[in-house]
Amino acid sequence: MIKRYFCLAIVGLILLGCKPEAELPPTPQLKTVTLTNSIKIARGQTVYVPVYSHIYSISRSQKMDLSVTLSVRNTDQSHPMIITSVFYHDTNGKLIRKYLEQPVELRPLASTYFFVDQADTGGGAGASFLVEWVAQQKVTDPVIETVMINTMGNQGISFVSEGRVIKRREASTSSK
Repeated sequence: MIKRYFCLAIVGLILLGCKPEAELPPTPQLKTVTLTNSIKIARGQTVYVPVYSHIYSISRSQKMDLSVTLSVRNTDQSHPMIITSVFYHDTNGKLIRKYLEQPVELRPLASTYFFVDQADTGGGAGASFLVEWVAQQKVTDPVIETVMINTMGNQGISFVSEGRVIKRREASTSSK
């Protein structure tokens, strides 16, 4: 009798720990920030990050769709950074999606992510993210990269693509 209740309790605990994926938020909750002209920006960057929503295998007629995770990591140990925008573009450079409605703060050593579902192949093999960020203090460069993955049956593929800085913003040090 005790064994039966013990087994039921174990099964109940296991079931309580299960949550459907649909309940998970698309990105971690981050503090929104309002940028005004009075805020002094010490530095910032625009970072281009290559994305492959699918890749070709053997021939152009055989493609493998990939899920994509854009990871933004604040590497500074002391100061936050502010992500001002995240844009997703297709192979032709056309804007597909704007991921942020407002700038968000990324605390020291914190990270966040933005996801493109495997079924969303609109970006194509030459898609990209443009990530813009600023900081009110001098900070170390963040790590911004995409991770592409697909698993089918007993095989899988995954790879990483690093972001490249295409524009820098530094505080002016000139005096009047």
